[in-house]
Amino acid sequence: MKKFLALALALVMTASLAACGNDATPPAGSGSGSGGETASSYKVAMITDYGDITDQSFNQTTYEACKAFCEANSIQFNYYKPNGDTTAERVAMVDAAVADGYNVIVMPGYAFGGTIVEAAPQNPDVKFVALDVGEGDLLDPAVTAKGETYDWTPANWTLSDYVDLSNVYCAVYQEELCGYMAGYAAVKLGYDHLGFLGGMAVPAVVRYGYGYVQGADAAAGETSAKVTMEYVYGNQFFGDGDITAYMDTWYKTMGVQAVFACGGGIYTSAAEAAAKVDGAKVIGVDTDQAAIIDAYGADMTVTSAMKGLAPTVDTLLGEIILNDNWSAYAGKIQTLGLVSGDDPAANYVQIPMESTQWGDGFSQDDYKALVSKMYSGEVKVSSDIGAEPAVTNITVNYYGNIK
Repeated sequence: MKKFLALALALVMTASLAACGNDATPPAGSGSGSGGETASSYKVAMITDYGDITDQSFNQTTYEACKAFCEANSIQFNYYKPNGDTTAERVAMVDAAVADGYNVIVMPGYAFGGTIVEAAPQNPDVKFVALDVGEGDLLDPAVTAKGETYDWTPANWTLSDYVDLSNVYCAVYQEELCGYMAGYAAVKLGYDHLGFLGGMAVPAVVRYGYGYVQGADAAAGETSAKVTMEYVYGNQFFGDGDITAYMDTWYKTMGVQAVFACGGGIYTSAAEAAAKVDGAKVIGVDTDQAAIIDAYGADMTVTSAMKGLAPTVDTLLGEIILNDNWSAYAGKIQTLGLVSGDDPAANYVQIPMESTQWGDGFSQDDYKALVSKMYSGEVKVSSDIGAEPAVTNITVNYYGNIK
């Protein structure tokens, strides 16, 4: 229950179906929230998106968290990998898991929006936990055929008109907060020419980037450093020769020292380019990416702006299986952020204690002090993505899309 209370405090924004009301703080588990199931009646399956459980990112983190929870609580667990990167392939894996008797299905990543729309209503007795799937993902144009005959203006529809989330819980994250931490840390550690390489300019990526800008600006104001930031989107979630060449220019010609590579596999282009320049750095995203980035060059990773996938899995499976409290979560999309000002590792957005390259300019104690100020509200970070963040201490050059 301690973890559940932490999660409840983390709900800084809730988008719930009309039928579920607007209560952003679920009640404590009462033992009768989801029909009286016992732990022994549950079987947990995880579906990978388009990667594998060894990707050192979303899939691996989610898989390891599910596996650890289930082993600790004697719950049957398995994972299913789609044969391709399509909604149809992911739905097929949901069907396979259900046919095998799995009744709690965990899905990591925005790519599962279409899967939820198609599979959840067909399996009303299955509980779906979706990580990093927001309202925009559930309205993917590929699955909105209804839009051809329906007026989708905001005044005339709600999410419940289109998506049945009655057996679904979606967690999304305050990316701007961990983006802020990463930008703040980079400047405090002495980097004064930064880059941001986003994937596609979807809301989550933009929040990361705008938080990064705000953090760098705040740190520059405290240090009086003259900081320049280059800012661009690749317009895709993978690296390639064109994007690597663009990063070559940043590192080799323009003198960029550290690039926050934010968006699926696009980090490969930043890392490939950084590997060609002595001392060039990369900042990871979503999970602690030091292991995969440092494979391109020793100590290449400054830090990573992380989402707390493992704590989310642990909390939700505990609430569903151990506390029988599914009713507090079903039908909701909840945004998770800071839950502790004293323990950064307890938060749902953070930078890693283990792999961040701490230094005299920014130590673990400095990080803890920053988190405390963010949690108390002394440091405020805007989540607005409607306009570029106002800056007073750094210069930001926005280049739009590479492709």
